[in-house]
Amino acid sequence: MSKAETSCLPPCGFLIIDKPAGLTSHDCVAKARRLLGMRRIGHGGTLDPEVTGVLPLAVGPATRLLPYLDGTKAYNGAIQLGVRTSTDDLSGEVLEEAPWPVLSYAELEQQLAAFQGVVQQRPPVVSAVHVDGERAYARTRRGEHLELPKRTVSIEELHLLNWDQTTGVMQLQLRCSAGTYVRSLARDLGERLGCGGALKSLRRTLALGFDLKQSCSLDSVDSNTVLVEPLEALVHLPAQRLNAEQWLGWTRGQRLELNPPIKAGQPLVITRPDGSFAGMARSREDGLLQPKLVLDAAG
Repeated sequence: MSKAETSCLPPCGFLIIDKPAGLTSHDCVAKARRLLGMRRIGHGGTLDPEVTGVLPLAVGPATRLLPYLDGTKAYNGAIQLGVRTSTDDLSGEVLEEAPWPVLSYAELEQQLAAFQGVVQQRPPVVSAVHVDGERAYARTRRGEHLELPKRTVSIEELHLLNWDQTTGVMQLQLRCSAGTYVRSLARDLGERLGCGGALKSLRRTLALGFDLKQSCSLDSVDSNTVLVEPLEALVHLPAQRLNAEQWLGWTRGQRLELNPPIKAGQPLVITRPDGSFAGMARSREDGLLQPKLVLDAAG
């Protein structure tokens, strides 16, 4: 495919927003659609309105690449001890207040160690978890009492950055799997200490393999904004570069031979003869490629 032909394809890539407080993830998508003049934009991982930081937006065909990205996330956050709220953060109704215990830095680190690794965590009742086909927050706001089941999450790293005994506020840094709620961590730590706890502030520093260094403010986005290329986002996956003959078959949806063979079911990045991104495939048990996303499909 020539450069002229490649330039005729719709934009495909990722816009990494440093989300400000006060906007929902959907608000950011809607504004990016207006600023870029494109309808096909989706976000990779919801952030609560008051949470700031990395919000990857997939543009054009890249919306179909979101499931292939690394789900690990990282945050810097602050937890307020001595309070229990309806939402597990300070935006909710205060349900109970209590004095927090006197804790040394080492004692608090020891308490936090119980939450590191593969753990069972109950999501907040005001969350986007589906309950019988409806978001939990919608049912909770109607006055329903929910008991959400615990689920398995992984907190790979959990570091105490600062502890202020006077105010009862601790600063944390963590790296975790998709589906982990830092609000739940705040609540559960407060329960463990017997005084209650709620999330005071949160900033996401990593999501889907993108970090703050790659982000920009939403207000700075315009039609000239450069997107992060799919190949940069998919560098963690194996790739196969097609020759001219294979590429022609690829555009027609043909199954191609894997070279070298890899485990069946493995996602695979496909590149054109010139090395540019052509789409995604999965490996089959018979040693062939099954096309999953073909950017330049023949009509």
